[in-house]
Amino acid sequence: MLGCRMESIPVSKFKATCLAIVQRVKRTGQPVLITRFGQPVAEVIPPQRRSSRANWLGVMAGRGRISGDVVAPADDAKSWAAMRR
Repeated sequence: MLGCRMESIPVSKFKATCLAIVQRVKRTGQPVLITRFGQPVAEVIPPQRRSSRANWLGVMAGRGRISGDVVAPADDAKSWAAMRR
């Protein structure tokens, strides 16, 4: 987060107000740094947004490239072991 200082709270205060802090992080989207003896030990961050399962179809559309003939064999028949017999 550029230009924004993350809120920092001691672990003892976090323990006493855990549910309220988690709800605030969810509501505001602002992470909270948890410290112990002034040293960072954990962060409470909002979850990443997930795309809905209905949106997975077509996510790769336009990203593939066809090179060559997609119907013909990849190699000529002379190099196939089964065709040599």
